[in-house]
Amino acid sequence: MLKTPMKKPGIVVNSARCMACYACFMACKDEHCGWDTALSKAQPELGQYWMNIVEWERGDNERRVKVATVPALCNHCDNPKCAKAAKDGAVYKREDGVVIIDPEKAVGQKAIVDACPMGAIFWNEDLQLPQKCTMCAELLDDPDYPGFEPRCVEACPNQALVFGDLADPKSEVSKLIKANKVTPWKGLKGNVVHINIPQKFLAGTVAYPKELEEVCIGAKVKITCDETGETHEMLTNWAGDYEFEDLPAEKTWTVEISFDGFKPVVIKDQRTDVDHYVGITYLEQA
Repeated sequence: MLKTPMKKPGIVVNSARCMACYACFMACKDEHCGWDTALSKAQPELGQYWMNIVEWERGDNERRVKVATVPALCNHCDNPKCAKAAKDGAVYKREDGVVIIDPEKAVGQKAIVDACPMGAIFWNEDLQLPQKCTMCAELLDDPDYPGFEPRCVEACPNQALVFGDLADPKSEVSKLIKANKVTPWKGLKGNVVHINIPQKFLAGTVAYPKELEEVCIGAKVKITCDETGETHEMLTNWAGDYEFEDLPAEKTWTVEISFDGFKPVVIKDQRTDVDHYVGITYLEQA
């Protein structure tokens, strides 16, 4: 068990603070490549990433493109499918929730790799062994280890990774979870909790009549979800833009634009199957 008294040690992954510097990735490699630990065989230098940064482009129009970054590691699931696929107790869940692959018992069990819904378990062809993140439990269990965090958390310069006791409501990780939007990675729950993973956005631009070649600042934009009735409102910014973030996916929205002295505009059937840019809406004088 961990030398620090934690009932459920965990990592909160805050995507809003991740800047894709890969410090966590390199720290994991530094710790686990080249030698065995008490809980795992050495991680190969190539082909495995027990801590990774998943990135994707957001937006369906070149006028509005953003990049999402999500630090991704083993979720140490509450109900690990890898453990169910393993034979002879080759994957076990500790009392504190950390999921470990036994480096001796798991030899030859490739089914453990295939069972992971996150793709966070890797196959070591040379050793015929499934491998993954241990949450650095081998270090945190060691009374002589001077650190108090997994190496990836220790290396993060922007607090995108925060370590603490998920079972303690007064811990920093519990406070972070309470204050932010929990967005489970792949829909899984466990000792790793993801917050603020970007959902879908609906954006656009409002301008005066086209011949004026001027954006409209302060226009009122209201969006309404056709299926649920959910509504959001904002004013266009200094560039005439509006952007509604964290919208539910695969919904249909109606956009209403109004501005004093100009005809209101209604734009229907705007979908959030993907991050969507409505386009430039040119107003007409009333």
